[in-house]
Amino acid sequence: MATSKINAIIGRDIYKVWGIMLAVDKYGTWRSDLSKTETVNDKQFVEYTKEGYATTFTVTMVEPYKRWEFDMENSNMKGHWTGVFTSKENETQIDFTENVIPKKWFMKPFVKSYLKKQQMRFVFDLKKALE
Repeated sequence: MATSKINAIIGRDIYKVWGIMLAVDKYGTWRSDLSKTETVNDKQFVEYTKEGYATTFTVTMVEPYKRWEFDMENSNMKGHWTGVFTSKENETQIDFTENVIPKKWFMKPFVKSYLKKQQMRFVFDLKKALE
């Protein structure tokens, strides 16, 4: 299993950050790595990369303005994501942790660096969307 963590301070209040994070149906408008998202039901959504590659997410925990967790799976990996949100006056501290198990043995050496790159891109896109 590969684990990657990222934390950052977002220059917006927790309500704005939480709102954009949980509006998964709008991810395609601000995330540079996605073409679209589809909501399956209130617990599941699917993200599609620009190349059309799908990843399914199943929400396992929602604690409004504090914590959001989900399982994720596609043909290359399965794992769990945890997001912790902390209000810091007019800013929000985010702490994201991803635990991923690659499904293909040859991907093992690359998973951690790939996760870190994806997390950095997500935080960059999130900050830009909230400007």
